[in-house]
Amino acid sequence: MKIHFLDKWRIRRPDRSTAVLASAFESDPEGVGELFGECDLLRSQADAAGLELDDTVASLSGLDQLLPRWRDDPDLLAWLGNDAGLYLGTVVVRTVSGASWRLRSDGVPLVRLESGREIPVVQAGLDWAANGAPGLSQVYAEAAEG
Repeated sequence: MKIHFLDKWRIRRPDRSTAVLASAFESDPEGVGELFGECDLLRSQADAAGLELDDTVASLSGLDQLLPRWRDDPDLLAWLGNDAGLYLGTVVVRTVSGASWRLRSDGVPLVRLESGREIPVVQAGLDWAANGAPGLSQVYAEAAEG
């Protein structure tokens, strides 16, 4: 059922979680970046496969080599893809000079490179989880080039 006045009401009232994240990001961007890097589901999947996620480029290559057993579960796929994107962003921010986290107006985290280019890391993680391409290490290589 489509109730038109509710659609208009939702448009005028921003999502509280986005506002809370934006506020936290403004006051402590490094702390929020640390939270982005936790990626518990991805880390548990990698650990079960014998892969240590140590926030290095090599760990991105290791993730690219995992068998995609999560693709049979749409709920797991979305969460894992989100985690993979945040982990990718964490590695880029920690290893590429001048890279930093930024929030889009809708609260989606991006990585901004020194050149000004923005990488939609969460979308890259979702694409990787669903299709395996582009690989996380490939997205990293493109980010490292600037």
